[in-house]
Parts: sequence; structure tokens; C-alpha cells
Amino acid sequence: MRQSEEQVASVQLENKNKVPTIILYLVKDLLLYYGIAFLFFFVVFFVNQILLMVQDVLKQKVPIVDVFKLIFYSLPFVISQSAPFATLVGFLVCFGRMISDNEILILRALGFSYAKILMPVLVVGIIISCLSFVVNDVLMPRGTIEYNRLYRKMLISNPGVVLESNSVKRLKNSVLVIGNVEETDVSDLLYFDIDKYGAVRIITAEDSVVLQPPDPAILMQIQMNNAVIFLPENSSVNDLDYVITDSTVLNVLAADFSEFAPNGVNPREMTVLDLKNYLKKLREDGNNSAAYINIFDVEYYRKYALPFSAVFFALLALPLAVVFGKHNGQTVGFIIGVLICVVYWALQTLGQIFGQKNGLNAFWAMWIPDIALGVFSIPFYIRMLRT
Repeated sequence: MRQSEEQVASVQLENKNKVPTIILYLVKDLLLYYGIAFLFFFVVFFVNQILLMVQDVLKQKVPIVDVFKLIFYSLPFVISQSAPFATLVGFLVCFGRMISDNEILILRALGFSYAKILMPVLVVGIIISCLSFVVNDVLMPRGTIEYNRLYRKMLISNPGVVLESNSVKRLKNSVLVIGNVEETDVSDLLYFDIDKYGAVRIITAEDSVVLQPPDPAILMQIQMNNAVIFLPENSSVNDLDYVITDSTVLNVLAADFSEFAPNGVNPREMTVLDLKNYLKKLREDGNNSAAYINIFDVEYYRKYALPFSAVFFALLALPLAVVFGKHNGQTVGFIIGVLICVVYWALQTLGQIFGQKNGLNAFWAMWIPDIALGVFSIPFYIRMLRT
């Protein structure tokens, strides 16, 4: 009897000594498949970024060096988007393989509970979230600042990047009808705008020149030569005042092209601390609308919600793999992971739109996708624990 107890104790001690080795093996596998998944998403978002540049930059005569700089400055954004999604897909594929090969079953037989298996998963997820947060909060603002600075510089030397020949450019409160564009010369330019009081103004010029803007808030300054300014009266279609001038200068503001704040301030150029201080300043001012403040609030919460979604993705991976990964675990895990990532991305995008455009509470706009992940994982945990 005593010998039997000693044998049991010996086996338990041996299994205990194997715990660090097994955990290290699990972490290595998780990181391996995470790296593969990260490369997959990196290529997807990187190609998407290149395609966006093809529309605005690559089809113009822009120096190739500047194109590569723009790509380099956009890398932090690509990384920040790829890192959380790679967590779910990488971990799902990893656990899918382990379940298909009965490795999870062996771990369970060795006395590893699901809680013990989840501990290294949670730790790796937290590390990924923290690194993603650093990229999102430190590298992305710097990259965005340099990207926008170079983009503005390119506009001055090559206005065709935005002012495409024989095209119509719709801005926030105005429309540009553009003739031929050659370097900084623009012919047959027609400009419509409506001010905040509803007054209409129409300016036309046979030839114009793009000048160096004197202020960073001005995206480009267009000198319109031999211009005619029409000022139609809203009260009667028969009333039309006009002014003929040898030269007039049209300032096209950065805010007219910006998807963010109406004064051209880009919240993506700010860190969490910058946003917190700026939001405090906006609220103390008292002259800013709730919609305007919400633009910065959304970006503030996004800087937390997106990186730390990796923790929710990590915790969701194991129960999903246990439920769906018994046969062809890697393939099934990859397909399910990608589908969930698409749904999460859609919810995040809708949250940004409703937060910035429709005034939805910024916290809920950004955190609802993460909360949905947590709620979605509950039934799978219940089913996993019953197996």
C-alpha cells in the first residue's frame, strides 16, 4: 500500500515538473500560429492601403521615393489593425490542430484543467494587447503626422493628386469642377460653395495656379486669374450680382478633405494623453458642440478598445476550437476566425460612423464589439466545460 502511494506521488511529481515544459510548448505554438495569422492580415490590410494609394497617388506623377515614404508611414495603422484579428485566427488554428491531434485530450488526461490551459493563453493575449496599444498610441500618431505632412507637400508640387483633370471634386460644403491640370496650373476651374447662412457663391476662372499655403490648416491655395464671382440672390432666381477681378485667392482648407474634425484637427495624430487633455479643453470651452467633442471621444476609446480586443479574441479561441475543431480543426478554425473578424470589423466601423456622425455615446460605440465578443463566448464556455 505504501509502495503504491509512493508511486502515485512520484507520478504526480513527475507531471508537476513537466508543467513548465508543457506551458512553454503551448506558448510557442500560439506565437507560431499567431505570427502566421498576423502576416495574413498584414498583407490584407497592406494591399488595401496600396489600393487606396493607387486611386489618389500612384496614378499621378509622384516621385517613387515619396510613395514608399507614404507606405512606410501607414505601416503603424496596418499593424494596429492586424494584431488583434491575428490573435483570434492564430489561436483558433493552433487549438484546432491540437484538438485534431488529440493534444488537448492528452493535456486533460495529465491533469490540466481548461483553466490551466487558459492561463498562458490569457497572458499571451494581454502581451499582444499591450504591444498593440503601444503601436496604436505611439507609432500611429507619429506615422499619421508624417503621412499628412508629406501628403500636403505632394499636393503643392503635384495638385493632380487631388485636383484630377476633367473631374468633379466634392468637398464638405463646396464643389470644384476642374478642367485640365498640368503641374501647378489649372484651367477652366469652377467653384461652388454655400456658407453657414445659406448664401451661394460661384467663382469661375479660365486659368489658375496652385500656391504654397501660408498656414497648415490650408490644404492648398489657388490663385484664380481673371475670375468672375457670381452672387445669386436666394430670394429670386432673376437677381444675379457678379464681380469681375483680375485675381482672387481661394483657400481650400484641410478640413474640407478631412473625415474628422471640422477645424482640420486630426484625432489620429494624437496620443491618449493628448486626446484626454484636448477633450478637457473642449469641454471647458463650452462653445463646442457635442457632435464635435464626440469625434475625439470616439478616437480616445478606440485607442483602448481595438488593442485590448486581443484579450477577448484570445479567450474566445479555446472554447470555439473545442466545439468546432474536432475534425479538420485548422481549416474550420481559420474560416470561423475570419468570419468573426469580419463581423467585429463591421461593428467597429459602424460604431465609428454612429459615434462621429450620429452622436452615439463614444464609449458604447467603441466597446460594444468587445462586449459582444465576451457575451458571444459564454455559451461556448458552458458547452466546453460540459465536455
